[in-house]
Amino acid sequence: MLFERPCAIVDLETTGGHISRDRVTEVGVILIDGERVERFDMLVNPGQPIPPFIEQITGISDAMVADAPPFADIAAMLLDKLRGRLLIAHNVRFDYGFLKNEFKRLNLPFRSEVLCTVKLSRLLYPQHFKHSLDSIIARHGIVQAERHRALADADALYQFLQQAIAEHGQAEVEAQAAVLMAAPAAPPGLDPEVMEQLPDVPGVYSFYGDDGQALYVGRSDNLRRRVLAHFGAEPRPHKDVRIGEPIKRIEWQETVGDFGAQLQELQLIRALQPLHNLRGRLSQELCSLQLTPLDSGFLTPRIVLASEVDFSRLDTLYGLFRSQKEAKKALAELCAGNGLCQTCLALEKRGARKGACSAFALGRCKGACIGREDAASHNQRLQQALARLKLQSWPYPGAVAVRETDPVSGQWQEHLFERWCYLGSRSEEAAAPQGTPTFDADTYKLLAAFLRKPQPDAELRVL
Repeated sequence: MLFERPCAIVDLETTGGHISRDRVTEVGVILIDGERVERFDMLVNPGQPIPPFIEQITGISDAMVADAPPFADIAAMLLDKLRGRLLIAHNVRFDYGFLKNEFKRLNLPFRSEVLCTVKLSRLLYPQHFKHSLDSIIARHGIVQAERHRALADADALYQFLQQAIAEHGQAEVEAQAAVLMAAPAAPPGLDPEVMEQLPDVPGVYSFYGDDGQALYVGRSDNLRRRVLAHFGAEPRPHKDVRIGEPIKRIEWQETVGDFGAQLQELQLIRALQPLHNLRGRLSQELCSLQLTPLDSGFLTPRIVLASEVDFSRLDTLYGLFRSQKEAKKALAELCAGNGLCQTCLALEKRGARKGACSAFALGRCKGACIGREDAASHNQRLQQALARLKLQSWPYPGAVAVRETDPVSGQWQEHLFERWCYLGSRSEEAAAPQGTPTFDADTYKLLAAFLRKPQPDAELRVL
């Protein structure tokens, strides 16, 4: 007996390592029910060429799978065999992820408890540094007919587990497996079923307290993994938010991709005003710097509010700040770091005697305040210092759409923008909502970053 419950040791061969783009070429499964063991394997036509380097590793060629059934033809049978079993694999997230995506393409839901033999080997044999399948095979003297074939690799795992039980005892192996499979305890008052329903897809989530108050909004490219991390099932990210209030409700919205998740996170934070989110709140005093010429010929930065000018239409602004205090602080740091004149930048009032500014006495001003530096030179250095803060002008004649496409299902979603303002999102199922576009700093930064470096599975369309 391996474990007290029905198990399935699974190994897959694929056309590559990308769980969205690549496809399964071979399935090997060992079904274990107490003392009863059933083995089966089959080649699968992936519907795409097998790269030469993969063929060299596995020995599986295009010719070998030409007459094999596609995954769709074996899906129902395979799902029936795997349902209700503990799925065991080496680096289980790889095999489990490929299986979930293959089933997802056929609109077949699949979820299973999983056990990773890489992690189990680390717990049972901490004295060893390597825990790859090759290392385990060599260390335990496992005999294999062929390597990198699905059933042969699954059988190597079966032999490893048998040896581990013989060396450590059934109880110890089961205990260590239980540690790896431990589900997070649902917060008191929260329906445990919610934890099971969390999907392994991109999206945004929100926590709510006793009185319905939103506590926190977050997003992830994997909702299930991220939400469970809050409750101890996964390592917590560095500087993660600590939520002291009881969580009574969790809601989430799936998105096609990460860009949509980031965008929806901003919208929800503004709508819900959660207690533990600071980023994303709509500033009531959003401001920027705009250069204004003085009679003396010197340029000086003037703080302008979003309520005074249309940030989405100007290309002569520098920086986005949530308050005038923040803008003045940034300007003071810019002044100090570039030897600019405090008086010319209106950080100090010019006295009746028109003496040097305080920075000159400290050697941090080149003397524009007392005529030692002319306006042209000071203006040039000021513009160079401000260049990195310059807001990007809208580079398109009209609206654009960031289109995200799920590489597995083909589902798409478009996020519409014009002059940096978010107009709404649309998909096959829903049209973009109508609303009043508003310029805000976080949406500008999100879209500007995307334009500099587009994300995978997303493209920009000029409308």
